[in-house]
Amino acid sequence: MSIYDTLNKEQKEACFCTEGPLLILAGAGSGKTRVLTHRIAYLIAEKGVNPYNVLAITFTNKAAGEMRERVDDLVGYGSESIWVSTFHSMCVRILRRHIDLLGYDTNFTIYDSDDQKTLVREVCKKLNIDTKVYKERAIISAISSAKNEMVTVTKMKKQAEGDFSRKRIADAYEEYEKQLKANNALDFDDLLFRTVELFKFNQDVLEYYQNRFLYIMVDEYQDTNSVQFELIRLLADKNRNLCVVGDDDQSIYKFRGANIKNILDFEKVYEDATVIKLERNYRSTKTILNAANAVISNNYGRKDKTLWTDNDEGEKIRLRSFDNAYEEAEFVVDDIVTVQEAGEYGYKDSAILYRTNAQSRQFEERFVNRGIPYKIVGGVNFYSRKEVKDILAYLKTIDNGRDDLAVRRIINVPRRGIGLTSINRVTNYATAKEMSFYEALRVVDLIPDIGRGVGKLESFTALIEKLKSVQEEMGLLDFVRFVVDETGYMEALALEGTEEAKGRMENVEELITKAADFEEGKAATGEPASLSDFLEEVALVADIDSLDETMDYVVLMTLHSAKGLEFPNVYLTGMEDGVFPSYMTLMDEDKSGIEEERRLAYVGITRAEERLTLTYAKKRMVNGETRYSKMSMFLKELPMDLLDSGRHFEKSKPEKENTYFQAKQTFKQKAFNATPLRNFGSASEESDGLEYGEGDRVRHRKYGDGIVKNLVRGGRDYEVTVEFDRVGQKKMFAGFAGLVKI
Repeated sequence: MSIYDTLNKEQKEACFCTEGPLLILAGAGSGKTRVLTHRIAYLIAEKGVNPYNVLAITFTNKAAGEMRERVDDLVGYGSESIWVSTFHSMCVRILRRHIDLLGYDTNFTIYDSDDQKTLVREVCKKLNIDTKVYKERAIISAISSAKNEMVTVTKMKKQAEGDFSRKRIADAYEEYEKQLKANNALDFDDLLFRTVELFKFNQDVLEYYQNRFLYIMVDEYQDTNSVQFELIRLLADKNRNLCVVGDDDQSIYKFRGANIKNILDFEKVYEDATVIKLERNYRSTKTILNAANAVISNNYGRKDKTLWTDNDEGEKIRLRSFDNAYEEAEFVVDDIVTVQEAGEYGYKDSAILYRTNAQSRQFEERFVNRGIPYKIVGGVNFYSRKEVKDILAYLKTIDNGRDDLAVRRIINVPRRGIGLTSINRVTNYATAKEMSFYEALRVVDLIPDIGRGVGKLESFTALIEKLKSVQEEMGLLDFVRFVVDETGYMEALALEGTEEAKGRMENVEELITKAADFEEGKAATGEPASLSDFLEEVALVADIDSLDETMDYVVLMTLHSAKGLEFPNVYLTGMEDGVFPSYMTLMDEDKSGIEEERRLAYVGITRAEERLTLTYAKKRMVNGETRYSKMSMFLKELPMDLLDSGRHFEKSKPEKENTYFQAKQTFKQKAFNATPLRNFGSASEESDGLEYGEGDRVRHRKYGDGIVKNLVRGGRDYEVTVEFDRVGQKKMFAGFAGLVKI
């Protein structure tokens, strides 16, 4: 029996099609890796191709390792000559041999993200670039984007003509490149960018690799960006034996620079290309696949294909709605316990998927409370994330100034210009005097040789003392909000303007929501919600030891992290308009955002092998505020006969009566300005972004009704002074207060 007899008709066709451009549209669970490895074996065993002339590229080291192992098993002797590699590993091998042609030494250093930050910091200092205006992360992001789009310094400077801000970024890019060259270093993006540059300006080198790689295969082609596309195009230009494998319906990495047009327009670039569809799924039940097909068919920018399977029909997809996120998490965790105790699915068979990392907190806490093992994939424990630990460090410093680790963690977060030399002198003084680090800060003027750093250190101490002084005057929730605002932490993240920063802001908002939950829980029992008690409860979760990966644990992850994985029992949670898809996507006139979100839903659905549960909450706490939402538009795209919903879908209301429409209008009206205003001033003439103004009656969920006495605009929000009927005058920020005009 031949090894190829195990392949289905379409898989065989893809395996035996060896000459010319080939696009394999491989749907979820259709066995694409099996096809690639068997195709390599066929080239060598049946076509007589030298293993030395075969190149197989994928995206991750894990995927490359798995492909290498399977190729070795199939090919046997000589398989070590096949290049099975990630894009970046391949480029490093090429550059180590030829980068001297670009003016570098071949022993170049590769800078990681921390090295990049240090270098950009030095560049900004040399060019007198104000990093409060031009955040270092934003500059790094702009440079990375430029390299991924093959935009040189010269081209960026030309594009920036007439725009001062863009010109400053271009200047930073130019100096950054000079410093890299002087240091004989490349950053991660350079590995691709410089390889393309090498090929374009050195024909002999390009021809060498074109003659070396007679047959090229690229996995996950839908995830390639512009520079990766150009690299592959150059290598395949001579022999044109290029096989790319991918699924446009699983293109979900636009935020990383992936260009879906690379796979959608493959036949335009290679007009003689053969296209083979792998539509048979070996993973999921018929019901799950029919649901996935129904959702993704609503996208316009896609290749036509429909997944099918010989697997059983399977049970209906369970759709469950809840009044709030707390009940949603309770149900999911209870259900996992139920099927585990019944022997249907072990913990390791179950996965909880969600749109944003911040959503993990509700599930984590319930797993901890019930002693259920879990693991977060593609992220860290919620309370171990940097931004959460930073805010908690502020709260710990306020609650217990003797916690030296907490104080040192946040003394320069956000950046205050306090250097390591000053911190070391304070540390040494504290050690010599046998006092805490914070106690030494309070007498910083007595520290020898502290120099010019004394003013910045005193400013930090004054901030902490101010926060301590108002702690007793506020409830826990308001105090946590006040700390976040006074420290400028959220403003610093907003100014970065990156996707990473947005995610970190969401996590800070989720911590505020945790404070709200804690306060409400204490109020229900008639107990005060103290800061010490809050930190103690948080520590219970934060101190959970890392779990051994060999153990039986429930997996939690974002939908982006879930791509490529599969589980017998999947819970796709937070399926509400405004969460998935997000408010920003819903309000964007560009429909490409919704289409990518729908592809993400498709990825989530197709992770399930046997049992799929979809959940949504009618109201969810976000940033300490209650938001009301309708079920996700993607849920309404599912055929009713596939669902076990336990309820009837509501007919769509006229737009003006629709809860989502009202929420969207409210969201549009919120005061938010990512560009900081340097001076505070009266906002009475600028408060048109709010639904209320000075003199209006408003309602607060905790303090009740009151009159707006003053509005002051500053930073990225309005400071609102309200005279409440019951509790007197309170100051708060509009973005956090949740005031409603009455």
